[in-house]
Amino acid sequence: MANFTPVSEFVLLGFTGDPKMQTMLFLILLILYIIAVIGNFGMIIIISADAHLHTPMYTFLQNLSFLDICYSSTIAPRALINCLKEDHTVSFSGCATQFFFLSLFGTTEAFLLASMAYDRFIAICKPLLYSMSMPHKVCVLLVLGSYLWGVVNAITQTTMTFNLSFCGSNEINDFFCDVPPLLSLSCSDTFINQLVLLGFCGCIISSTFLIVLVSYIYIISTILRIHNMQGCQKAFSTCASHLTGVCLFFGTVFFMYAQPGAISSMEQSKVVSIFYTIVIPMLNPLIYSLRNKDVKQALWRSKQRISF
Repeated sequence: MANFTPVSEFVLLGFTGDPKMQTMLFLILLILYIIAVIGNFGMIIIISADAHLHTPMYTFLQNLSFLDICYSSTIAPRALINCLKEDHTVSFSGCATQFFFLSLFGTTEAFLLASMAYDRFIAICKPLLYSMSMPHKVCVLLVLGSYLWGVVNAITQTTMTFNLSFCGSNEINDFFCDVPPLLSLSCSDTFINQLVLLGFCGCIISSTFLIVLVSYIYIISTILRIHNMQGCQKAFSTCASHLTGVCLFFGTVFFMYAQPGAISSMEQSKVVSIFYTIVIPMLNPLIYSLRNKDVKQALWRSKQRISF
């Protein structure tokens, strides 16, 4: 009878290669991470400092920036350390902690993007009812609800994954602790876990994406009925940045978690993982600032105040 030793730590293989490639990867990840943190902190400060941006839309955007900082900070520092040192081990509890926060922030962001789509639907399709339909209380409840769903999914996924038996190889074929590579290491039957991953996570992704999709169907149909070209462009410009962010986030997350092939395509998923854990958090503040007239005006007002 085979004698299996329970795994007490994991080894994050990351991107294997020669030292020059590791140095190049370190520099790229570091630049992306710094831009992501500075950009999202900048969005939080601008929205907090400018009274014109104290609206539900920018409350959601402020929380999105906070999530992007937390999300990238859950992954990037460890990945950067692994690029510089040969020892890539992470403790069992450390892996579980990273996994928990990854699930928490990722799920919360999906619901927050859905809330932002609903906010834009009310603002464009029912503008006269906006103040009644989206008061500060409703905005706060939507934000808190997003975090609550994040906690529920994080607890569920972390509990189910780390209650599995790990008694063979401890090498995670990724640069952070995520579901697909962990399931491939377990010596337990992972059928239920895969059902939960594809069912529960798939339901979260599908339901939030459906809210976004239905909201934008109504938004686009409303915009097309606007005869004033200037009014049409103004209405569309308020949604363009959010729609871009939604496509980036849901496109990559769907590839990773909401289809069966994601469980086995480890090498391909590493590139996608970098994109949605570091690149998207870096792009979001650029998308929402460069394509948003209100944020541009807030930046101009801030510049004017500093000048005086």
